[in-house]
Amino acid sequence: MADQTITAANSVYMLAILDLFPVPQQLQGFSADAAFASEAFDMVEVVMGVDGNMSAGWIPVIKKQTISIMPDSASADMFDAWYAAQEAARELYFAQGVIVLPSIKKEFTMIKGVLSTYTPHAEVAKTLRFRSFGITWSQILPAPI
Repeated sequence: MADQTITAANSVYMLAILDLFPVPQQLQGFSADAAFASEAFDMVEVVMGVDGNMSAGWIPVIKKQTISIMPDSASADMFDAWYAAQEAARELYFAQGVIVLPSIKKEFTMIKGVLSTYTPHAEVAKTLRFRSFGITWSQILPAPI
């Protein structure tokens, strides 16, 4: 596929937090070195019997993702509001999201996410550093565009 590049600058991340921000918002103001990343996960259980026979099966697993936002980004306010709403309600607000990566012609749909890690403020050094937020998803589904 010679017409593909690895450009990240044209990536789009849309996030909707049901019952809080139901209209999807485009995240902006990512960290320069780490915009967002998904962790690798084991999607099968593999065991070896004492007789040397291997057995394997599909298992349901959660998918963890980290989003790194600069402290002056309006998108950081959205995560703050999400955290504050959950704290006040002592309940979860579920999210849905879509990532579009035009350079590799792929789209990822994220289903049933929760804010699972939260950085309350930026690291303060010579300048303010990015903040990280973790979302745990039920599903992340790739598709070509």
